[in-house]
Amino acid sequence: MLKIGTRGSKLATTQAGHQRDAMIAAGFDAELHIVTTAGDVNMAPVERIGVGVFTAALREALFAGECDIAVHSFKDLPTAHEPRTHLITPVREDRREALIARDGLTLETLPEGARVGTSAPRRISQLKAQRPDLDIQPLRGNIDTRMGRVFSGELDAVVLAYAGLSRVGMGDKATQLFDPTVLMPAPAQGALAVECRIDDDHARQAIDALADDTVLRTVTAERTVLAALEAGCTAPVASYASLDGDQITLQAGVFALDGSTQLVETATGTDPVELGHNVAKILIEQGAARIIG
Repeated sequence: MLKIGTRGSKLATTQAGHQRDAMIAAGFDAELHIVTTAGDVNMAPVERIGVGVFTAALREALFAGECDIAVHSFKDLPTAHEPRTHLITPVREDRREALIARDGLTLETLPEGARVGTSAPRRISQLKAQRPDLDIQPLRGNIDTRMGRVFSGELDAVVLAYAGLSRVGMGDKATQLFDPTVLMPAPAQGALAVECRIDDDHARQAIDALADDTVLRTVTAERTVLAALEAGCTAPVASYASLDGDQITLQAGVFALDGSTQLVETATGTDPVELGHNVAKILIEQGAARIIG
């Protein structure tokens, strides 16, 4: 029986459960194994407890033999290659950003000075660029907790990844979905990373049955930009890649937190790594390092 390591949140267990079901359908016995992380216990902001705290805990459990497979939200993984694991990406969920607002409001119709919840610098900077009047409030917790601050009247709106809403059956709560060219998502948003120890042949066979190589190509392009800019997953960096035959179109952006500056570059190529580096190079020449710093 393969043990699939996951955080205990509703979203994490749902997305890991989808992978478990797919493995079972492919002929592999599998079950979920809950791994408790420091972030789950103290609910501290990611900015304080450190980037990658959740994925690090899952990987520690994997290497310790507590579980055989780990399921991550790919956008939360460090960009540095982990040589001890074999990693695949299954089918990707919708990568768009979603607004959940009171009274069915949209970004354009929110009143002046509206209170909007998000802690992601990438989202803050892009929201400020379009609506500098907004009162951006820090946001922490699971999907229910975050949306609950809107339903309770504490906030006018929150911005969440639509992939998470969709996976837990709450996609209908979104009052607006943003085209990626309007509010650019995080690199690898909507994608999962499923990994096992590199020397575990049985687990490798199980997760390889889930692999979608087209997703891996686009995600690699998006994350290469992040790596080349030497930015973490909480930096104000966004990217979005699409595939047409063997051609990858990559758009990436770096944004000043106050919304005053936006650097956006688009390019097309066939090699996702080369494409990511090329786009990052142009952004650096335009002053990306200064904005990220």
